[in-house]
Amino acid sequence: MKFAKKTAFLLLLMLAAMFVLSACNGIQRDPPIIVWWDMKRQPKFRTEGETGLFADGRNTRYPPEDTVAQGSPIEDTAFNTGMDGEMYVGKNPVPVTAALIHQGQFRFNTYCSPCHDRTGQGKGLVPQHAPQWQPANLTDDRIVQMADGEIFNVITNGRRTMPPYKYQVVTADRWAIIAYVRVLERAAHGTIDDVPQEQRAELK
Repeated sequence: MKFAKKTAFLLLLMLAAMFVLSACNGIQRDPPIIVWWDMKRQPKFRTEGETGLFADGRNTRYPPEDTVAQGSPIEDTAFNTGMDGEMYVGKNPVPVTAALIHQGQFRFNTYCSPCHDRTGQGKGLVPQHAPQWQPANLTDDRIVQMADGEIFNVITNGRRTMPPYKYQVVTADRWAIIAYVRVLERAAHGTIDDVPQEQRAELK
């Protein structure tokens, strides 16, 4: 009787061992039998899916504009640097459109007008409260004659008392601001000859 019980126990032990070891073979169950819940099976979202976390169906977001992976250099182009070799870019590399000028106006009024005021003449709130800090008049001939790439460099890296704005203003917006500054300069130096004949009667 004892022998029979011992034999039955050994058989059960062998069956249990075969059951456990069968999990190590190449046959996969779908879904697999999970004995220990570990990191092999964990809830997750795929990059794109039918049940995305966001309204566009994605579960992740695109990197913010101007994001560069650590250790990766910024592409050395006129758009990113404002330079053409050793020279400043003469003209804005972004096509100037009404939309670009509107974008530049919005960013200029946000970041630049506190010092340069909304006309660009350097009479903003900051110099009114800190007379020792006198920003440049952006409509001066000196700045009118500057290349667009040089203005881009000043916005990006700062100059004298002006701090750099490369962390606050993304690259595309810097070029938009330059397009709008050129509009302010044109307005400051404009004459009646710049106004179309059919619109001159509307001037006061």
